[in-house]
Amino acid sequence: MGNELREDDSLGPFIIKELENDVSDCDNIVLINGGSAPENFTGLIKKENPSHIMIIDAAFMDSEPGTIKFINKNHIANVNASTHSMSLSFLIKYLEKDISFKFLFVGIEPLNMDFGENLSEKVLNSAKSLKNAIISAL
Repeated sequence: MGNELREDDSLGPFIIKELENDVSDCDNIVLINGGSAPENFTGLIKKENPSHIMIIDAAFMDSEPGTIKFINKNHIANVNASTHSMSLSFLIKYLEKDISFKFLFVGIEPLNMDFGENLSEKVLNSAKSLKNAIISAL
């Protein structure tokens, strides 16, 4: 998730682009750039019927910029991903009506959410570390 025109909020789409080449040979992985309106992709998600869903986004978590936190669905209400029109907890509950999946939210504390196209250095470094950790886990 993330708005590609809001500096550090673009980290989700950035990671998706970075992962595309690395997971292209994996038939069981689907990458979706949900942008700033992930609810527009619920039909696709339901069609894929995933066993796992991971959402990556910039999130205000009262941490230092660049901090990465892994949050399960029971604690998602404590995360503020303010640039999106639908709350993450509502999105998860909506999807759970039709599919069963394990969920993980990965938040990175942003430094700057102003209009612009570049990630701050700390967030960029965290995004690259997260991408490498995902590839290692796969």
